[in-house]
Amino acid sequence: MILRRIFPLLIMVLALSGVPNNAFAQHEEQGAEATPHEEKKGFNASEVIFGHIRDSHYWHLFDWNGHPVSFSLPVILYDNINGISVFSASKFHHGHEAYNGYKIDETNKMKERIVPVNPVGGQKLIDFSITKNVLAMIVSAFLLIWIMTNVAKKYQKNGIMKAPTGFQNALEPVITFMRDEVAKPNLGHKYMKYMPLILTVFFFIWINNMLGLLPGGANFTGNIAVTGCLAVVSFIAMIFSGNKHFWGHLFNPPGVPLGIKFLLVPIEIISLFIKPIALMIRLFANMLAGHIVILSVISMIFIFGALSTVVGWSFVPVSLAFTIFMFFLELLVAAIQAFIFANLTAVFIGQAIEEPHHHDYEHEKYHPTNPETGQGYNVSEQEIIAL
Repeated sequence: MILRRIFPLLIMVLALSGVPNNAFAQHEEQGAEATPHEEKKGFNASEVIFGHIRDSHYWHLFDWNGHPVSFSLPVILYDNINGISVFSASKFHHGHEAYNGYKIDETNKMKERIVPVNPVGGQKLIDFSITKNVLAMIVSAFLLIWIMTNVAKKYQKNGIMKAPTGFQNALEPVITFMRDEVAKPNLGHKYMKYMPLILTVFFFIWINNMLGLLPGGANFTGNIAVTGCLAVVSFIAMIFSGNKHFWGHLFNPPGVPLGIKFLLVPIEIISLFIKPIALMIRLFANMLAGHIVILSVISMIFIFGALSTVVGWSFVPVSLAFTIFMFFLELLVAAIQAFIFANLTAVFIGQAIEEPHHHDYEHEKYHPTNPETGQGYNVSEQEIIAL
């Protein structure tokens, strides 16, 4: 709990160290005479914000005296003319220089691209580089596997009758909640088949959302390409789980006049593709907005500081208080968005595997008898199996 409380302070410290020294003192130095080769630059909030949320070939931590502190990631390129090239992104000197006929293009606010310096006709470049988001995905995947395998080993060693401890104690209520509140209500008696998918989606998104809130963390789930891939996984699971009843109602809705079917069927087909699109945009927009809001509030310190040192420092308590509030709100949003994505995935799969409803009441219900009272129970077959 103490560590979580100091995260906003760490964010502000890193932001303070990431701003050039003339951020507060710019107004004092404007009258100073500059050399022909010197150019005084103020604080650029847009550059700071998009530098954090953009996928990059560097993992930038902070700035120190105007110099970036980061580590370079490997660049792996395939060019149909030059073949395979493997080198460190440090060769680009943070985009200021070209190397081996390639350069970094930063015109895209969400992703750095490597392009040829002098492209020729028919040249095709494929980038397999380990970018910041790719490395974040690898780290989160290993972290998820490490946590889950350790919990599984404890269950194998101690069994299910012994009280859980450590991560096992923390994860068991979460897994039970996802089973009872997400899987069973939406998937019925087939819930066990889809529990690995639901739990993997939930914990993978949750871990990445949390890692993105760390100082210097990657905006992994705030990248629409990432959320799009996760949505495609849910879409494929829904499509391949669809039964005859699902496809029959999609392409030939029963009890609907023929003229209405020509209007209804295209709408149903479009809605089939809207579902993963909604999953993709919801997660992307919420996580991206959280990062932008927190960074924007911190940046206001230096925006006001460029106008007046006194105003800049006086705004620090306001910015810090709002940043702490937004940080704890983002901790809640990180869990909620993971839950919503997993829950809607279960809902969509549940719609695809739903069995046809029988109107014969006697065939739909069991009537077991209570031996003590002689009265019958009124329990459905699916309820008995789900129990």
